[in-house]
Amino acid sequence: MLDKTIYLGPFVHTTSTRELDICEHGAIGVDEHGRIAFIDRDVPASGGSYTSREGWKDAKTVRIQGEGFFFPGFIGVFGSTTLLSWLEKYTFPTESRFSDLSFASRVYSRVVQRILSNGTTTAAYYATTHVPATTLLAKLCLEAGQRAFIGRVCMDRLAPSYCADPSPEAGLELSAASAKEIQALDPTSRLVAPIITPRFAPSCSPTALKGLAALAQRENLRIQTHVSENVDELALVKDLFPDARDYIDVYARHDLLGDRTVLAHAIHLSTAEIDTLSSSRTKVAHCPCSNSCLSSGSAPVRAMLNAGVDVGLGTDVSGGFSPSLLNETKMALLVSRHLAHVSKDDKVKLHVAEALFLATRGGAKVLGLEEKVGAFEVGLEWDAQMVRLASVPDHTTSLEGEGLVDVYGHEEWEDRVAKWVYSGDDRNTLAVWVAGRLVHSKQ
Repeated sequence: MLDKTIYLGPFVHTTSTRELDICEHGAIGVDEHGRIAFIDRDVPASGGSYTSREGWKDAKTVRIQGEGFFFPGFIGVFGSTTLLSWLEKYTFPTESRFSDLSFASRVYSRVVQRILSNGTTTAAYYATTHVPATTLLAKLCLEAGQRAFIGRVCMDRLAPSYCADPSPEAGLELSAASAKEIQALDPTSRLVAPIITPRFAPSCSPTALKGLAALAQRENLRIQTHVSENVDELALVKDLFPDARDYIDVYARHDLLGDRTVLAHAIHLSTAEIDTLSSSRTKVAHCPCSNSCLSSGSAPVRAMLNAGVDVGLGTDVSGGFSPSLLNETKMALLVSRHLAHVSKDDKVKLHVAEALFLATRGGAKVLGLEEKVGAFEVGLEWDAQMVRLASVPDHTTSLEGEGLVDVYGHEEWEDRVAKWVYSGDDRNTLAVWVAGRLVHSKQ
């Protein structure tokens, strides 16, 4: 059981209509279960005492010091790699080392802590084909307090024998065993849950794809995989699945589309494919940093949003170079501007509030968590980060402070938030909470 806590200071989050909601002087009460019990948007600048509120006499208080604000925890809906040559040269050899649990522990422990320190409170992980290491990752997430979906990667073809499933049937058995072990760690899935993870269509036989869809349906599990990341992949899919109309149709034919499926990248999509995503309520993980680093292309995010497709953000490390969802937010803005230039249509551009929506509420919708996290509303769980910006005193040239975001005092709040998005990093993340539990702190 947690202590009741009242958080005092500025609060920023996005609305359901993808706009910024800024409260300069607020108070949020979080109960002993880690849920938001009340929100007061009109607190005196002095703060006053909130412990006199009925039932909150002994509550702790956490107050923003200096320039800063509370913001919902980021929700990363995808973390992996995929470019074909990258898989062969780097990914497969590295993944094979996760058969060694001591190595897996060293890597995964740092991964979880690094992601939390960047303000990401929820993450969807691609693990490896190894069941013990995948279970270990789930344990580490649970111990650290991170909300996570953990997927044992399934692939029974087009992969080296040392890391591929020996057969479709064996892969299905291993994926079922992995899901069962993860469910046993957190039976109510309060924080950690398994997610069915075919690497991508080319690496899975039709038998494996159908079997994984059936497993997800039987156990009521979510699914994550890749789609349309680069043109070489499209050509390979066409060769392997000649009867399919397009890449999206491959997943449709194998019962892998639906509101519990997340498809990463979704760059080279036709209008018909976007319509299929919309009608099937399939979700998308936009990975702009990875797509830029690997010259994969630029995902048509505006077109997907206009079609009613739910989109979140993913880092796709190490296709992307950073575990930071704040970095992905910035990259999503920049990629949309490149698309606007190419299409000569400014409506394609994303705005700061929209990109932050993708990193929070959008990600929650993608992972089916919109009734638990992603914003500051009564009844939602307190997944949040304390952001601190550097206040620059008068008559100083000192560079001391937190990170690269300087606040001089004249900025509107929208400008402060934009400064954080474009110039911020983990140095600005002072503290992180998941379900009311402090999971990272620099104080």
